[in-house]
Amino acid sequence: MGIYPYYRPISSGQDPVVTMADGRKVLMFGSNSYLGLSDDPRLKEAAIAAIRKYGTSCSGSRFLNGTLDIHEELEAKLARFVGKDAAVTYSTGFQVNLGVVSSLGFHGGYTFLDALDHACIIDGSRLGFADVRKFSHNDMDDLDKKLSHTPIDAPKLIVVDGVYSMEGDIAPLPKMVELAEKYNVSIMVDDAHGLGVIGENGSGTASHFGLTDKVDLIMGTFSKSFGSLGGFIAGSNDIINFLKHKSRSLIFSASMTPAAVAAASRALDIMIEEPERREHLWDVTRYAQKAFKDNGFDTGHTQSPIIPLFVRDTLKAMKIVRMAYDEGIFITPVIAPAVPENDTLIRFALMATHTREQVDEAVEKLTSIFRNLGVIA
Repeated sequence: MGIYPYYRPISSGQDPVVTMADGRKVLMFGSNSYLGLSDDPRLKEAAIAAIRKYGTSCSGSRFLNGTLDIHEELEAKLARFVGKDAAVTYSTGFQVNLGVVSSLGFHGGYTFLDALDHACIIDGSRLGFADVRKFSHNDMDDLDKKLSHTPIDAPKLIVVDGVYSMEGDIAPLPKMVELAEKYNVSIMVDDAHGLGVIGENGSGTASHFGLTDKVDLIMGTFSKSFGSLGGFIAGSNDIINFLKHKSRSLIFSASMTPAAVAAASRALDIMIEEPERREHLWDVTRYAQKAFKDNGFDTGHTQSPIIPLFVRDTLKAMKIVRMAYDEGIFITPVIAPAVPENDTLIRFALMATHTREQVDEAVEKLTSIFRNLGVIA
């Protein structure tokens, strides 16, 4: 039907306007580069300098020959940034959750997952030995009920997204912390989409709620706000040391490349030094949220620069993506099994480098398309 929406090649950086492989220029509203740093010249220069000094690869795992001094420097900066004792980096965010959740899924223990947790959290839980139990999305009554049926002294871990990558809503950490203290449970927050966006200096969801000391593990990725590639987990010295010697996706995988480490480290500096980036991101976010609501879109419960435009029809969602592309707008569809079938949506994501004028253009064109297909009145 000509509406396949995936693997569309881009021949430029992840800027507000990207050049597609066919030469067409389109407005990019499908990127995770929330702070607009993935094409920042300062990150490029940091990556180039690292390649000149260290080469293009570490040619081995962190466990053996693949630890550089810049890996440890970045880890120390990350630990301070999120308010934890220590951190360790992985080659991708997916590998972080795969390795951490599986390693902490002990025999006789329990892992509790939100129903809308990211796929890598789910896969990590499947590789562990704990009994995995899901609770309804952000439903603390359901979590309370499921926790109440487990032994108080059994190892228990709750793993949630801080900011949910498709719906844009935030985990209710205050109530979750209450339950964790009541039932003797540890909490791990995947802050892939929260870091750089919420919290003090962009330090994430736990900071946003003032609960950094109550959250045991904070995970992050470098492919979103950090404009690089890789991921990390931060926590107590004992837990991080345990993971360094237990987590298979760390021990048996090549370490982050020098370029990726240097770019992530420079991005962290900029994140702290330039709060105006985050302030502008929130300005265009609030502006876009209001514009979509005023035009009759169903945007769910988003509390972030991720704005879901609910379609609730897979075929229509794919048609919308194609029609938007023809109008010069790059957006992405989210269909089952990433979300339930009746929650099919268009994911509209903002960057700190977007302007209100670009938002206006996108909202106007998407409003026309959604009305033509009968999705909104």
